[in-house]
Amino acid sequence: MLAGFDPETITDLEGARSAIRMLLNLIEEMQSENQALRAEVASLRDEIQRLKGEQGRPDIKANKNKQRAEHSSEKERRQPKKWRKGKKKHQLRIDRVERLRIKAEDLPADAVFKGTTETIVQDIRISTDNVCFVKEKYYSASQQRVITAQLPKGYGGQFGPGVRSLVITLHYAGGMTQAKIREFLEQCGIRISSGQLSNLLVKKHQSWHQEKDAVWRAGLHSSDWQHLDDTATRVDGENQHCHVMCNPFYTAYFTRAAKDRLTLIHLLQGTKSPQFLLTPQTLGWLRVFATPRWAQRKIRAWPQNQPLELPQLQDLLNRDGASLNQQQQARILEAAALTAYHAQSSTPIIPILVSDDASQFQHLTKEQALCWVHEGRHYKKLTPVVELHRRKVEAFLNDFWVFYHQLRAYQQEPTAVWARQLSARFDELFSTVTGFDQLDKRIAKTRAKRERLLVVLDNPEVPLHNNPAELGVRQRVRKRDISFGPRSADGVAAWDSFMTLAETAKKLGVSFYEYVFDRVTQAYRLPSLPKLIRERSQLSGHATVYALGP
Repeated sequence: MLAGFDPETITDLEGARSAIRMLLNLIEEMQSENQALRAEVASLRDEIQRLKGEQGRPDIKANKNKQRAEHSSEKERRQPKKWRKGKKKHQLRIDRVERLRIKAEDLPADAVFKGTTETIVQDIRISTDNVCFVKEKYYSASQQRVITAQLPKGYGGQFGPGVRSLVITLHYAGGMTQAKIREFLEQCGIRISSGQLSNLLVKKHQSWHQEKDAVWRAGLHSSDWQHLDDTATRVDGENQHCHVMCNPFYTAYFTRAAKDRLTLIHLLQGTKSPQFLLTPQTLGWLRVFATPRWAQRKIRAWPQNQPLELPQLQDLLNRDGASLNQQQQARILEAAALTAYHAQSSTPIIPILVSDDASQFQHLTKEQALCWVHEGRHYKKLTPVVELHRRKVEAFLNDFWVFYHQLRAYQQEPTAVWARQLSARFDELFSTVTGFDQLDKRIAKTRAKRERLLVVLDNPEVPLHNNPAELGVRQRVRKRDISFGPRSADGVAAWDSFMTLAETAKKLGVSFYEYVFDRVTQAYRLPSLPKLIRERSQLSGHATVYALGP
């Protein structure tokens, strides 16, 4: 930064200002580098201590620094609303009515009856309903078999539908550990082993897995956009990833071994194994991914317009693309998978994806809308030590959130004129040069995402942030905190299915316990969640008008 700098050449005021700006930026750069080096030295010292057989420094969290700016942007994003106490009486189900009377001897002689007044008290009763079924039994000599009366629907094994429904609700919707659920049941008079409890939670739930899949497919049809995010999940001691897809009507969870683009494409395909297809469209994707031209010529000679499995495509890559590096081979697989995804007709094609700016989310859909809240966090992470730079960051952040709220206002009453004005305002705001190098580089990065940040101008119904997916991620994080992680394929499927159904029921205003109980007892009095998704999306006008694949 100081190469060629000579203070003797400063002869005017502007030159002095330029020199001061250069020195202030140098201070910020050295401070950032100093902090990084301090952290690295501390980490290396701890490692040396461990190699010597001693312990490193204890991981003690520092006291909260109230002066330090947090990365959260909730205060800036949210517009304050006047609080009003909501009415809940109309939402309550009255189980019994009891009339309270006053004894005549307790009334004064001149008391006159003036009607009644109501007081609603909420209460609950927890008691066992253990049943001893005495089943009739007959023997048929002609058929040489014993005929025994069947248990009522919903009953099977040692535990009835009430216990089974309650266990599922407490674990997947209530966030209780298996140990605490068992303790609670024993306090209520139910005797159950840890193994039996685990089986109720993860075993023989194929019908629930099918319903989860139906919820996801109905959710894909329910709006023109989908939110997507992911978080880590340990599966039997191995690091995997939980992908969360949602919109206003549903939330679905999918645990996979990786979080790369190929994994996401396979997720969108909705098939047991990833599907691949080579067509002229594949070559378009290869050009987007900057695949070497000689490799594109080789791929033209591969089998075209016929479904391919991963081993087939891998054999072709090993034969003709052995000199390609791992990243280039991955791009070829992704191009073929994207072609298959857009050519199929069994799963709805997502037109708009709302996500953060991670690279694996790019090119999955026709349009990608980036999260403004996530973009704002990048500016929150700037921690300059120079007071002048701090003021510049604060001033720019203020302008950033003013523009965000202008976009929100536009969503309420979109017009072509307003869209052009906001587009011009974006160019003006994110062409700002403040003189603080770190801030200016951050502004330039935001400007480079212009098209993906302004999707809302052509699609006002699309949210400006990815908070719904992040809230879905938070539920998995809480589940992970209390249960650590599933340990089998059945456990993974149960986590994904029941968390999907629980979160979707919450969005639709359905009691998850009542829904589970209704299905366990096979009463089917409640409408299915996929049906409710379709009905709500049609009423809201958000149902997608996009067809399936070509």
